[in-house]
Formats: sequence, structure tokens, C-alpha cells
Amino acid sequence: MSDQTSSGRCRTTEGRGRLFDSVLDTVGDTPAIRVNRLAPSGVRLYAKAEFFNPAGSVKDRLALNIIEAGERDGTLWPGQTVVEATSGNTGIGLAMVCAAKGYPLVVTMADSFSIERRRLMRFFGAKVVLTPRAEKGTGMYNKAKELADANGWFLARQFETDANADIHESTTAREIVADFAGDRLDYWVTGYGTGGTISGVGRVLRKERPDTKIILSEPANAQLVGSGKAQQRGRDNAPAASHPAFEPHPIQGWTPDFIPYVLQEALDSKYYDELIPIPGPVAIDWSRKLASAEGIFTGVSGGATFAAAMQVAERAEPGAVILCMLPDTGERYLTSPLFEGITEDMTEEEVALSKSTPGYQMG
Repeated sequence: MSDQTSSGRCRTTEGRGRLFDSVLDTVGDTPAIRVNRLAPSGVRLYAKAEFFNPAGSVKDRLALNIIEAGERDGTLWPGQTVVEATSGNTGIGLAMVCAAKGYPLVVTMADSFSIERRRLMRFFGAKVVLTPRAEKGTGMYNKAKELADANGWFLARQFETDANADIHESTTAREIVADFAGDRLDYWVTGYGTGGTISGVGRVLRKERPDTKIILSEPANAQLVGSGKAQQRGRDNAPAASHPAFEPHPIQGWTPDFIPYVLQEALDSKYYDELIPIPGPVAIDWSRKLASAEGIFTGVSGGATFAAAMQVAERAEPGAVILCMLPDTGERYLTSPLFEGITEDMTEEEVALSKSTPGYQMG
């Protein structure tokens, strides 16, 4: 690498010391990166950058484990079509895994989610069936189940399957414990989508790092957990109806219109110490600040989690160490409100810069 470190030495790399048999072997082992310019003085704030996973999000972990758990227990057989309802990241992760393993994939997704997510899944070879946004998450969920029942397909069931939280217990949590071995870890901050991250990591931190306070966050205008109202469930713990506290929100990947069964473990076992609601515009603002001030490129859900972490950091005791989850990359949001105001054409300031020297000006 050609850039210089702060000490003036040229950076070097030595390789991983291993060769990989498949892209799937690169899932996990994501870095915890220190936040330097935005973090308040006197605390250490880190972000676990899940966009380092090969398909760009934390959902690569559960996608891989859902497929391999199905292979192990015989519920998924060679060549069988996989189907799942998703807001995008799980679908993209499943599309990568299914491409690598040779399974056809059909994804159901409400048409309110960003267009680039559909295109990414189709790029991996998946088929994407859109459902009306008015039917929300339960609509795309019920469509996936309908297709699975009609065709004998393997339903991934990310919102109910044990394979979801289990992979976070055996990978995400183990990485956190190892990275902070011998060091403080006062707070761990996360949002929830399916609930797998909080349930799986919560199991481990409660046992091995009991002093670590776990902070959970959700959209301010869709406080399903904060409402204290139970989720209605049907057969196989599937959601029976939309949660009464749900409202549409811009934090894609966070908080469908029901409390997933995977999340219920974290609620029942009290895996969190505090719940912080985050407004959508605040999430977008912090995502932009992370990019422009730290060079860390994450989506709206990452901005929301970071916003909660900053609230914790502002009131934390001196010397506190905080880790927050950044679930995905900002490239999933190019057609979403996250990129509103980011123009394709030159701004007035950029035009002025172009005209400040005589050559190579656009007509």
C-alpha cells in the first residue's frame, strides 16, 4: 500500500496466510474500527463494520447458516428452490450463497425498498417478486410462504429459524469477545431487523462479559419494542398480523411491521439494558457524517445505530469503551433518501473550480 501512516512509515500487508476454497469461507471476521474525529473526547468508540462481509452486510452470516443448517438436517436438498421474504440484505446474502452452492432463489420484497437491492439480487441470479407496499412486511412474508407451500420450495424463515441467532452466537459474538479480550467493553449498541444479532450476541455477552451494557435501538416512529405490546403469532411462530405500533420509516432493514420470533428471545431474556429510539432523519445525518468525517461508508441502519452509540458516548463515564454495529454498506441506498441532495452534475462550486484554470472544461 502506498499511503503513509501517521508515523511516516509506508503501510505494508502480509496476506492472510491462507487460500479460500469459496467466497463463503470469507463470511465473518469483520473489523472493529475506531471512530476518531466524531467520537467525544475521553471515550473510545468503535464500529463493527459488517460491510466487510463478501456481499456487503451482516445478513451474509445468517444467509449462509440458514442454507447450511437446511443441508445438515435434510430439509434442503440439492437443486431445491429457496424462497424468502426480505427487505434486501438477507436476500442479497442468500443470492450470493445460493449462487455459490447452486440453488435457485426466489425473493419476495415490498416495492417500497430501494431499487438497487432488487438489481443486486437479480445480478446474482435470483428472481425477485414484488409485493404491494401497502401490505408491508407481513405481505411479502405471506407471499413467500404461499409460494413455498404451492411449489414445495425451501422457506428460509429468517424471522423464526434457530439458525439465525445461532450464527451470531458462534461468529459475531466470538469475534467481539476476542477483539476486546483484556480490554474494557462498557457498551455494545445494536438495532434489530430479524433480531438474530441481539439474540445471538446477547447470549454470549451476558455470560462472558456481564459488565457490558447492551443498548438496543429502533425507529422513533415505529417503536414496536418500546410500546410494550405483544406480537400476535400464528402457526410456527409466524406473525399473525402487523404490530399496532408500526409506522413506515426510512431505516431500511430495521424493524419490519412485526416483532420477529428470533427477537423475542432477547426480549424475554432481557438481553438489553436500555432502548434508544432514533428518528429516520437523524440516522441519515449520522450516516453522512460517518462518510465525510471518518471515511466509513454505511447505510441508514448503520447511521441509526451510530446515532444511538453517540448518545451513549456523550454521557458515558471517562475511559468508557463502546462498540456499535454497522450492518451494511451505503451502496444499498443510492435511490433512497440517504442520497437526496447528492447531485450527479457539478455544483456551482465545482463549476467555479473547473473554470479557475483554462483547460479541460466541460461544455
